[in-house]
Order: sequence, then structure tokens, then C-alpha cells
Amino acid sequence: MARSGPVSTDTTCIALGLAQIRVGSSSDNITKPGAALTSSDSIGVLANTKFIGNTDWYKLESGFPLIEDYTAPIRESAALECAFRQITPKNIALAYGTDISSGSYEVHSGEVALGNRSAPDYVRMEAVYTYPNQSNTMTIIFPRAQVSAAVEMDLQTEDSAAVPIVFESKNATSDVTGGDAVWDDKALGHIEWA
Repeated sequence: MARSGPVSTDTTCIALGLAQIRVGSSSDNITKPGAALTSSDSIGVLANTKFIGNTDWYKLESGFPLIEDYTAPIRESAALECAFRQITPKNIALAYGTDISSGSYEVHSGEVALGNRSAPDYVRMEAVYTYPNQSNTMTIIFPRAQVSAAVEMDLQTEDSAAVPIVFESKNATSDVTGGDAVWDDKALGHIEWA
């Protein structure tokens, strides 16, 4: 008997698990449309990873009763939410909006100043997801992103802390200082498969 409904057409496309989050310098890598960061740029083990591509839509309605005639996008944004488990000066500095590629950080020594926040630095964020077949990847690239977070470190007796942060993709086109023409037709970055 033949199956019906939404059956698998290619099981190598099933996503299971988390992406590896890599963070580096936006300015040093702005001209590179493909993945530019390596696993050594990873922020470490994560509790979750979630891509969000929001679009606000304009809807034209006419007649009585009103009926929709037309839809057009009026606002678009891209973000990646994650929560890191490795509580290091480097990761906490990132949560506070610091470009961690410009500093030297140790695993268990250093300082992150409190009460002195300014606009977050621009960073490059690459979320590299490896499919369960260990052959195919999907990479989300934000060439010019800012980290926004209300830093919360919830320490528990029987679970490791997970600090949530959000990478918000910003305009990376040649229209803005710090952007490049390679992003003119993909202002917020892109997702590429290999």
C-alpha cells in the first residue's frame, strides 16, 4: 500500500541538533560573501540556537466588505537567538556588545566592566549547522551584526548556566560605513548550503 501525506523525500535534509556559533571581526571580513570564520572562532557549547527572519507586511484592501488586493513587504529583519554555556570573559564581553575579535581573552582571567555600556560593536556572526549525515552544512552569515542582550546568568544546582543573547543582523551594503558592495543584493547577509 502506498503511503500518503507528507512523506520524506530526502532524509539528508532533516535538521536535528544545534548550530555552531562563530564570531569574528565584521570589518576584517566584510568583503567575504562565503564562510570566513573557523571552528576556533566558536563561542563554545550552546543550550539552543534559533534563526528568526521577520517581515512586516503592508496589505492593500478595497471594496465593501474590504478584501485584500495586494501584499508587499515593508520591513525585514534577521536575528539569531542562542544561549551559551561556557561562562568566560570572552563570552560575557560578547553578551555586553564587545567585538571580541579585537581583544585578548583568557578562559579564567579577565574583566568585563559593568555600568559603562554603549552601542554594541559590529561583529560577523556565522551559524554553521551540520546535518546529521555529517556531510552537508547550512551556514547563516550575518556580515555586520550587533549583539543585544539583557545579560542573565542563572546558576543552578543541577544544570549548567545558559546565557541568552541575540545577534541582530544590520545593513551591510555599500550604503553604510563599514559595509561592502558584495552585500548590496543581500543587505542582512544570507544562508548558504554545502
